[in-house]
Amino acid sequence: MKAPMFTVRIWDLPTRLFHWTLAVCVIGLVITGNVGGNAMVWHFRLGYAVLALLLFRLAWGFVGGYWSRWSSLPLHPRQALAYLQSHSTDQTSAGHNPLGSWSILLMLCFLAFQVSTGLISDDEIANAGPLTALVSSNWVSWASAWHKNWGKLIILLLVLAHLLALLWYRVKKRQPLVPAMLHGDKRLPQPVTASRDLFHLRLGALLVLCLAGLAVYGLLLLGG
Repeated sequence: MKAPMFTVRIWDLPTRLFHWTLAVCVIGLVITGNVGGNAMVWHFRLGYAVLALLLFRLAWGFVGGYWSRWSSLPLHPRQALAYLQSHSTDQTSAGHNPLGSWSILLMLCFLAFQVSTGLISDDEIANAGPLTALVSSNWVSWASAWHKNWGKLIILLLVLAHLLALLWYRVKKRQPLVPAMLHGDKRLPQPVTASRDLFHLRLGALLVLCLAGLAVYGLLLLGG
């Protein structure tokens, strides 16, 4: 007799929209950064959008759906070791598994650092970050070099690793992870805590996003 499966809401709508919007913005940043010239106007705009998204995700990690919260990420080394030894449980892997949790955290941290260096970068041609006047020329020079070289390379490697992991789960483990980030639900062999995804919570997420946008706008005003 086939075991019953349970459909559980794992990813709330704000988390899903954040994920796909961030992906589009990162792709746009890579394209506009490589094109240069007039495309740099959009490079800066997309950078500001990413910063607002990251601030939103930081806050949403405390008030969002159950599986979107930082407290639900299995980051303890013992959890990672148990997962590698295939001793993880459905309760701990319904959201991000331990390795996925660390990869997501690294991605968000490096994106935040990359955007931060972009704010104080200067290509010495026609484009300068809005906050370059607030730091020394040595910091501007270092940030510019990092932003264009190591920072960009690390982000691309993290994105590639993320895509390869998705492919590995789809082909080797027969676990397609992308659909759940589209519709929010997963079919699991046992019931787990579901993420609340109600209308008033979605309105709350919109408010958090607006506040994040205002915070970015206020930061840019510091540059004069």
